[in-house]
Amino acid sequence: MAVRPQPRAAVTRLAAFAGLMFALALGLDALADAGLRRITTSKFGSLNRVMSGAVNAAVVVNGSSRALVHYDPRVITRATGLSAYNLGMNGVLTDVQLPMLQAYLRHNTGTKLVIQNLDAFSLKATKPGEIYDPPLYMPYLDDPDLYHGLSAIDPAVWKWRHIPLYGYTVEDTRFTWARGLLAFAGVQPPEDYVDGFNPRRLSWTGDFEAFRASLSTGLSYPTDAKAMAALEQIVDVSQAAGAKVVLVYSPEYAEAQSLVVNRREIFAAFEALARRRGVELWDYSDSPLGMQRNLFYNSQHLNADGAALFSEQLAQRLALPGITR
Repeated sequence: MAVRPQPRAAVTRLAAFAGLMFALALGLDALADAGLRRITTSKFGSLNRVMSGAVNAAVVVNGSSRALVHYDPRVITRATGLSAYNLGMNGVLTDVQLPMLQAYLRHNTGTKLVIQNLDAFSLKATKPGEIYDPPLYMPYLDDPDLYHGLSAIDPAVWKWRHIPLYGYTVEDTRFTWARGLLAFAGVQPPEDYVDGFNPRRLSWTGDFEAFRASLSTGLSYPTDAKAMAALEQIVDVSQAAGAKVVLVYSPEYAEAQSLVVNRREIFAAFEALARRRGVELWDYSDSPLGMQRNLFYNSQHLNADGAALFSEQLAQRLALPGITR
């Protein structure tokens, strides 16, 4: 006749099993974090250099994917004699760009100039649940600027940090954690970044024509107060770190400008911000580069050839007395 386990003993065994599973999850989560921090190439390699305090550039470019693919730090360094680094990231709106810049300034020193790239969607705020590429941030959620900045956008971010494996099982749809494990074996992603810059050797895709045809009344971007506040804070934290700030609207394909029906309102907000904070606004909306389709791979992004030409023009302007000298 079988002996029924005593309730206290059953509870003890259940607690021991749960504790073992929790410890295992905690260990695997830490292993994934540590592996991703070992990556030395591409987007993780760039972010790891930033978060480990290994950059310390005099000129820093901040912004979205347009910053990422438009500004070549090597060209800026050649023209100004100052070290430069590109913090641009895919899919980030201004309210995510702010904590990234804050984290950079926390871990790195010597910043003399922050170039903040502007987009037509710079005044759009990130909605909860729409932070792009969450696994990129998971190894660094112990950074107070990054954690509080992301949590302010999406309160659910606490789960990424405090529930073991939640981030890598729920938010990581691309199995990014596997890259971290491969890094322990010495397998690194192909290097496609140079000092944070990600040149794209692509040709015009044709997506713009399809997008334009799909619009019946034009395109209107939000002008959220939270996004404007984040942009103002980007200027404030840069100046508090002793850096000058230049707001730059880098080139876009000229035909795309007419699609944005509230473009004048957006630029009026940019200009008002520049006046309030006493910073320069360099608008390349009328750049001849914007007329040359062969320099873009879509309406918002220059390809590698276009980025080289734009970076050269910008660098020559930066080298003039008053900005970097």
